[in-house]
Amino acid sequence: MPQMLEISQLGNPVLRQVAQPIHNVHESSVQALIDNLLMTLVTSNGVGIAAPQVGMPYRLLIVASRPNPRYPNAPLMEPTVMINPHLISHSGEVVKDWEGCLSVPGIRGLVPRYRQIEIEYVTRNGELVQRELCDFVARIFQHEYDHLNGMVFLDRLESVREIVTDHEYLNHLVPTTVVA
Repeated sequence: MPQMLEISQLGNPVLRQVAQPIHNVHESSVQALIDNLLMTLVTSNGVGIAAPQVGMPYRLLIVASRPNPRYPNAPLMEPTVMINPHLISHSGEVVKDWEGCLSVPGIRGLVPRYRQIEIEYVTRNGELVQRELCDFVARIFQHEYDHLNGMVFLDRLESVREIVTDHEYLNHLVPTTVVA
């Protein structure tokens, strides 16, 4: 039975470590971690999560965009488990938009990210996949991918003046259009 895991908060050393590759996706411990991450993501109203955020320094992340109280205008997609992901290429276009993080509760930052990316990852079934992501979903991937490299979104801010509270974001800054 999947369980909700404790989310590591900013200051926990695991969030600053480079995560290690997963060598056998079929191990029961890896499959259980995936199930627990999915449960934690849904329960926490996240749109993405990485294994280091629950204290597990492995190259595993989940992208799961969906409208929720933290991101009311997020596009809907099926949760996608990505093991040992790689960023293969990216567009030259960089877009700044607001991000929050389950490991940095209560604040948002205006973060520059590539608008379109090409990635490669292994599924929970061991299949190698290449795909392109754009806009909000590409942003989620880049945010979670940073966690695998010991970074949080605050490291990408161009100015501390581009930080707001969740309250200000949700009540005054939520875009009225959905990013496709």
